[in-house]
Amino acid sequence: MLYDAYEVQRSFLAGASKLAGLGAGWLSNPANPWGYNSMSPLVGASLEVFAHASAPRGKPDFDIQSTKIGRKVVAVHERILLRKPFGQLKHFEREGVEGGPALLIVAPMSGHYATLLRGTVARMLPSADVYITDWRDAKMVPLSDGTFDLDDYVDYLIEFLEVIGKRTGERPHMLAVCQPAVPAYAATAVMNAAKNPWRPKSLTMMGGPIDTRKAPTAVNTLATQRPFGWFENNVIATVPIIYPGAGRKVYPGFLQLAGFMTMNLGSHLISHWEMFKHLVVGDEESADSTRGFYDEYRSVCDMTSEFYLQTVDVVFQRHLLPEGQMMHRGKRVDPAVIKDTALLAIEGERDDISGIGQTKAALDIATKLPRAKKQYLLAKDVGHYGIFNGRKWRERIAPVVEKFIAAND
Repeated sequence: MLYDAYEVQRSFLAGASKLAGLGAGWLSNPANPWGYNSMSPLVGASLEVFAHASAPRGKPDFDIQSTKIGRKVVAVHERILLRKPFGQLKHFEREGVEGGPALLIVAPMSGHYATLLRGTVARMLPSADVYITDWRDAKMVPLSDGTFDLDDYVDYLIEFLEVIGKRTGERPHMLAVCQPAVPAYAATAVMNAAKNPWRPKSLTMMGGPIDTRKAPTAVNTLATQRPFGWFENNVIATVPIIYPGAGRKVYPGFLQLAGFMTMNLGSHLISHWEMFKHLVVGDEESADSTRGFYDEYRSVCDMTSEFYLQTVDVVFQRHLLPEGQMMHRGKRVDPAVIKDTALLAIEGERDDISGIGQTKAALDIATKLPRAKKQYLLAKDVGHYGIFNGRKWRERIAPVVEKFIAAND
């Protein structure tokens, strides 16, 4: 019933958004004499903000057309190297450019699409041969394609790394942003234990919940204050019949988004108020900046219930990876087997999702890895989103990642 109620509301708001957009366009049309009324800019800006806030959104495009390598601008083409039911391996092919360290960027499966890392990809393209995990919206996956849990996530990463390794003839590097730090770490341990020839040369973890007992945030507290059964009974919904994945149990993206929005509701309201003021005075460029961010931020997707619930249990409630008790396909994931994959942990000083120390814990539990292959960066005055997007990422954090990859290539 929860998902059905949401769909009814979404359909209503989609129509209201369209009408509001038409009204805003009518009031801003130079040919409309009513547009010169002193109240018209205020009403038009209000309608525009409402239209934007309530508009339905699908999966955005990466839209990375080119990159600059040295003084040369080269075209970038997206290629799908491997399609699987719950995700695909995407390659950003730089026209006329061969070689360079192969880098698999692991996008979060946490309610947003992989395009949230558009800025991460764009910044790494000049120095690396970039691939990304392009996860699929669970409501679009038919029940006949089976289930997807944390074990499957690890298996996908291992298979993706093998595809890249066989394609390039070199062990790839891996970069995990936020949530996938745990499965990426587990995949690295599993591949090291098996002496897999395509185990990553390096693993960079950015704002990841390796050990959420350290400096717990509001997100961590929510996961530990409530019993496991509460999540099963209150946040899991059934996909409606209008989608290909009808009948699948999921954690809906709209619930994830609602949670993040309410965590910083004041900031989001201020952002929309600023957008309104920019529109009133005709400052479209400044308004577009806010509009562009929320176009991406509000584009959400569902994740399978089994993956979500297993993550709550393993990562946030029982902390099995740092305790050395995490299992994968019946075998223990042992961090001590990581001996030749270099590890870089990056944390943001102002991160309100993954607290300081949670990602750094990955270095401590890799007890057999030489100290020379461990590195830590605390990014000053950087929040969670700023670790992998924006000016501070491009100018201060990415150069550290590039240098780390080059040193371990």
